[in-house]
Amino acid sequence: MKHIGNLTYAKGAKHKKKRIGRGPGSGHGGTSTRGHKGAQSRSGYSRKVGFEGGQMPLHRRVPKFGFFNRFSKEYQVINVGRLQELVDEQKLADNKVNLEILFKIGAVAKSRIPIKVLGNGELSAKLDIEVGGVTESAKKKIETVGGTVTING
Repeated sequence: MKHIGNLTYAKGAKHKKKRIGRGPGSGHGGTSTRGHKGAQSRSGYSRKVGFEGGQMPLHRRVPKFGFFNRFSKEYQVINVGRLQELVDEQKLADNKVNLEILFKIGAVAKSRIPIKVLGNGELSAKLDIEVGGVTESAKKKIETVGGTVTING
């Protein structure tokens, strides 16, 4: 039988340790653990990102220079001369070249950044190349020997 003297909270109903702002007897009355005065003691206070208490914030203290182009594309580069070396070393099977193959044989370091073929060096092998970009000189050298260039992305 429950009496008023031994009533308890339902299990899981009470989860906060401090009862803040419930009078001086609670030990957390008065300023309700917020201290005296200042922005943080007021209701509705929210600190701005990077705010340092009135001190000049770091993002304004550090000098700024240059320009960052958000729309530029990052490429891994490989020269046609290097492709010829890979053919001579017989690392390129059936004369197909793409990102997966070049990554697998270790010619490029990253598997997700597209490749751009540059025109340095000489090419004598007929290659079918599927890459993210190619320079005009590289395209001319590849197509001169009978190869094809496909640009994806």
